Amino acid sequence: MEQDQIIYSEDDLLPLSGLQHIIFCKRQAALIHIEQAWAENMLAAEGRVMHDKVHEGGSESRGDVRVEYAMPLRSLRLGLIAKADVVEFHRVNNQGESQVLKWQPFPVEYKHGKPKKDNSDKVQLCGQAICLEEMLNVRIVQGALFYGAIRRREDVIFDDELRQFTQGVAREFHELIAGGITPKAVYSKRCDNCSMYELCLPKTVGKSRKITNYLKDMVIEK
Repeated sequence: MEQDQIIYSEDDLLPLSGLQHIIFCKRQAALIHIEQAWAENMLAAEGRVMHDKVHEGGSESRGDVRVEYAMPLRSLRLGLIAKADVVEFHRVNNQGESQVLKWQPFPVEYKHGKPKKDNSDKVQLCGQAICLEEMLNVRIVQGALFYGAIRRREDVIFDDELRQFTQGVAREFHELIAGGITPKAVYSKRCDNCSMYELCLPKTVGKSRKITNYLKDMVIEK
């Protein structure tokens, strides 16, 4: 562990899902996690339904694999809390350790769409792996992302570069929340597919102000 590693308290824990929001758009992250605003479009709703179905699974065994659904996760190093869609525990035979059998965690995150151009999905999964490592005192080398649009898994290797990037995004998330300021809207083409578009109003709201105050002003003017 690095000497300057921050250890967060239970009261400081933030939702791990916020890492994806930060990577996509800091304003979106602030609207959701500071101003407590939320809206979902069809894609977001379909993704939520998919996660809900996965979380209904409970637990099961498949030969040398145990499967846990909706497993609670926590990391005081990252200051994050979450529920993993799926954590598979693979039975492994450790040669050289008197044939001791152990269970190796393998996190799997379910996504409704297809692989993204950015690494936000990988960061979310890596965050889950770091939580599991801290909770279970194990080293997790890889996990997988399952995409509904292509109906297959894509393996993710948790190398040092991805781990460091994930830790940096987590720090950035905490700094944003601690600052309590919602960044001003800056429109780009990706805004058109954002579920928060109608609340963010990227083409209308140009100043760094709370969207709740903006909406109140609109009501008063009417």
